[in-house]
Amino acid sequence: MRIGCIGLGGMGGPMAGHLLAAGHELHVWARHRAANAEFLLRQGARWADAPAELARRCELVCTNVTGGADVAGLAAELIEGFAPGGIHVDFSTIAPATARELAARYAARGVDFVDAPVSGGTAGARAATLAIMWGGRAELAARLDPLFRCLGKTVVHVGPAGAGQVAKACNQMVMVAAIEATAEAARLAAAAGVDFTKLREALMGGSAASRVLDVFGAKMAARDFAAGVAARLHHKDFAMLMAEAARDAVPLPVAATVMQQLDALMAAGWGDDDTARLLCVLEKCGA
Repeated sequence: MRIGCIGLGGMGGPMAGHLLAAGHELHVWARHRAANAEFLLRQGARWADAPAELARRCELVCTNVTGGADVAGLAAELIEGFAPGGIHVDFSTIAPATARELAARYAARGVDFVDAPVSGGTAGARAATLAIMWGGRAELAARLDPLFRCLGKTVVHVGPAGAGQVAKACNQMVMVAAIEATAEAARLAAAAGVDFTKLREALMGGSAASRVLDVFGAKMAARDFAAGVAARLHHKDFAMLMAEAARDAVPLPVAATVMQQLDALMAAGWGDDDTARLLCVLEKCGA
């Protein structure tokens, strides 16, 4: 396929590289031709001078940027270049309402918008083992499958436009709540004079075992707070999911408490560190 890519950072760069390696004709645009863009160009990707030009060249354009305003801004330019039948696949994490609005705007021009947020972080992007949860017309599955299979090991069509973002919000809610629970376990262990490394080993053999306890628990045990995914991104995601819950009048008592802890983490200036820093929020409160 002729595929365009915008957003070539820690997630988008490796994902674009997999598409190029799979034999797709890759076109790229970025506000700045940084290292990832130059690497892809050396590998055979083609540069476009503007998002609209990228959309004119491609049957499908992927975006992987920070937030809803970024996606909407790009969509306003891409829509001027897409031919009817084009597809905008957005891998970003944005509000479900924004995804639905963009899908309706594109549909009026005969173009599809697919919200396809991913889980797995930069390691999953590099290894092409992402979990992809997508929302959009089910009829698009055959066209999208070659794209998604280059990037992830789990691909689920969740429902219509916006459903992928609902799934991602739920993913973040469960995952970050588990990070907070792991931090609380580490704090309780320390207060009781128990080695958290040994405690984590014991828990990993029981029903509390999880990927979060494995990965984030190890970071807490090692006092390694270098970012895998920056905590500010989880904070941004939680703010969106809490807003969605408020719109739908859905009580989320556990998530609300985790949101407060993330607020405290940000206030302490740890937004660029790993979300394992939630342990330090508890230690600070207990000091």
